[in-house]
Amino acid sequence: MTCAVRIRLALAGIALWVLLCGTARVFAQESESPSDKGQMNGTELKKISQAPAPPPSDNAMRKYNWGAQAFRDLAGDQKALWSSPKNIRVSDMEWLVPLAGATAAFIETDSSYSRHLSHDPVKLSNYNKYSNVGIAALAGGAGALWALSYKNHNSHWRETGYLAGEAAINSLLITEAAKYSFRRERPNIGSGTGQFFQGGVSFPSEHATAAWAIAGVIAHEYPGPLTKILAYGAAGFISYSRVRSRQHFPTDVFVGGVIGNLVAQNIYSRHHDPELGGSDWVSVSQFFREHWHPAPESAGSPYVPLDSWVYPAIDRLASMGLVHSEFLTIRPWTRLECTNLTAEASGNLSEAGAAESQAEDIVSALRLEFAREFHAYENGAENTARIESVYSRITGVNGTPLTDGYHFGQTIVNDNGRPYQEGFNNITGFSAYATAGRLTVYVSGEYQHAPSAPGYNLAVQQAIANIDHNPVQPVQPIAEINQFSLQNAYISTNIESWNLSFGRQNVWWGSAYGSSFLYSNNAAPLYMVRLNRITPFYLPWFLRYLGPAKLDFFVGRPQGHEFPPRPLMHGEMISFKPTKNLELSFSRTVVFGGVGRAITPEAIWNSYFSFTSSFNYGPSDNPGKRNGGFDFSYKLPFLRNWVTVYADAMTPDDPSPIDAPRRAAINPGLHFTKIPWVPKLDVRVEGIYTDITKSVTAAGQYIYWESFYHDLYTNDKNIIGSWVGREGEGVQAWSNYWFTPKSSLQLGYRHQKVASDFIPGGETLNDGSLNLSVWFHKDWNVSASVQYEQWKAPILAEGLQKNWTSSVGIRYWPHSAPK
Repeated sequence: MTCAVRIRLALAGIALWVLLCGTARVFAQESESPSDKGQMNGTELKKISQAPAPPPSDNAMRKYNWGAQAFRDLAGDQKALWSSPKNIRVSDMEWLVPLAGATAAFIETDSSYSRHLSHDPVKLSNYNKYSNVGIAALAGGAGALWALSYKNHNSHWRETGYLAGEAAINSLLITEAAKYSFRRERPNIGSGTGQFFQGGVSFPSEHATAAWAIAGVIAHEYPGPLTKILAYGAAGFISYSRVRSRQHFPTDVFVGGVIGNLVAQNIYSRHHDPELGGSDWVSVSQFFREHWHPAPESAGSPYVPLDSWVYPAIDRLASMGLVHSEFLTIRPWTRLECTNLTAEASGNLSEAGAAESQAEDIVSALRLEFAREFHAYENGAENTARIESVYSRITGVNGTPLTDGYHFGQTIVNDNGRPYQEGFNNITGFSAYATAGRLTVYVSGEYQHAPSAPGYNLAVQQAIANIDHNPVQPVQPIAEINQFSLQNAYISTNIESWNLSFGRQNVWWGSAYGSSFLYSNNAAPLYMVRLNRITPFYLPWFLRYLGPAKLDFFVGRPQGHEFPPRPLMHGEMISFKPTKNLELSFSRTVVFGGVGRAITPEAIWNSYFSFTSSFNYGPSDNPGKRNGGFDFSYKLPFLRNWVTVYADAMTPDDPSPIDAPRRAAINPGLHFTKIPWVPKLDVRVEGIYTDITKSVTAAGQYIYWESFYHDLYTNDKNIIGSWVGREGEGVQAWSNYWFTPKSSLQLGYRHQKVASDFIPGGETLNDGSLNLSVWFHKDWNVSASVQYEQWKAPILAEGLQKNWTSSVGIRYWPHSAPK
């Protein structure tokens, strides 16, 4: 799909969703409750007085001119629907954005799913008949209710049939307009990729539109559970049959069903007579409008950046016994979550009486950082829009750096996959966010510059091809980079302490500081849909004894994959705190789909619930490459919580490293959060190992690689997980001295060794670093770092290679006081 076509599709899609959003707003405006009407102004009351009256009683219907009334109703309905965009409010984004995100996800997987359906002409013909018979039965049933109502004088039947027909006709008119605007090809046309603007009539589905419109009216006129199951079940079966007959893509029936359901709600709310029976049908827009002013704990809140000083500050408070509800294995945290943790520390600090000054200083700094959130808790949430930060960093590299962590290692790690080469490098960017009710919009972007560099020679390219089992790639230099890059850009909504977000965003899963096997910020953030629990909760029944828990889910698409292209990735993590000092986390990620494997309901189901080898499945139901993770963290109470023991572990294919510890990569660590007689000093040491003593790990073909997914666990060619790579071992150590709660001096060391059966001749790397971060006043942060590195990789260069990396950065964090 060309860029121009993508732009046209995006614009047309925005227009369609604006129409739907406004349509739902019409529903809300014209279905106010009696209590709301008493507070309306004169203009609004006049509109209500001019609204179409309910259908007349049975006696009046005998003399009723149904043809003229139907025409007037249809004209009024179409006018209301097509003029609906003027009624859009910000609150509509809470349901419109997830709906648009779901549609985008369907479009991404449409062609893959459709290609792997049966092409048997008999099956296609049967499913086509099923859909036609189903829609005929559903429409015929509604029509029969209307026709038979004259014989038995049943006004409820008459209204049901009439409104079902009215809803179907109105929704089909919108669908027809969309069909000839988007002009999408059907799955059985051409290459089956469903190109838009090519003269087709696939998007949206008329069958699905009419089915869901009729089913919605029937299900609310007769709201019993059996009626709902039969009506919506019939609509679902019709939609499914249209996909299985290869007449439509999943997106076509999904959008068609949404149109039908929204329009049906409009018709029902405007013309239904409550005296005849039935139930209220509140529009999605009205629902979100009524819940638009949430309690402070349910207000929209952006995530705190992973490199913020806030995380080590709260970790130090936890080591002092002032915070017990933190979950360090699932990050980032929202600002509201950090506010809650700060409040917990503040309360425990006051209860403790005379506390040490360091803890008081940290709590004071955190209360200042989250002053707006504390103000919202006391005075109610307010809509905000603010620049979070503006920053620039200059990095100079003297000597040849390593930039390929998937094969040879990285000189600069855990930096969001930013490009760098020998010479002058620069990033200059900003971050900003806005909140309104439950909604948050966050964006951070930056200009990036990196010099050009020589590419790998033919011998190295051949070695990489042998390692990865790929064709030899052409020898070419690395081009100079001058680009604008979005770092984080997402929209999120807080739904009863569940944060649902869409867009590009960072995630860190793991208890370790320098590395995370399943998800880190070593690569650029993925575009994803994420559902994250903000506040801890308890599982039911005996599981309550596991203590408070947190959950995190995401589905995303890695970029830059070639072997095969366009796979998806999903992950889930649940973390428990059985005691205030112990945290246990279980996680799983799956890379699935891609060219050659379908993203079907069967494949998705297997990717979540199957534990057998992927070799037991075919291309249409393959679960993909699965990785299980386990983390634990324990603060030693007999050492006054000053020492924390932790470990991050991962194993491919197995449900968890606990099931097969011999097959697991492991990253244990020790954190001395406080050193006796030097209370502002902390020390951390971690070891890391992916060179499993197992025959299948030879040549780097076990961790972060799979026989089908040769670019496994990368995003834009950088490892999403740990910098140690596919078959390596390493050690890291850091010592921080905290001048203030935010300013520190860090001394670091890193060692890495890559196995010789993976990289011919093996590889070793050692580096030491010094990092200074100083805050001036409360708004300005200046950082400086220097790193000296030595590496030896005979396949890349003869002898010992050395480089110096130095950086200077400045960041402005404007903090305006709450009103």
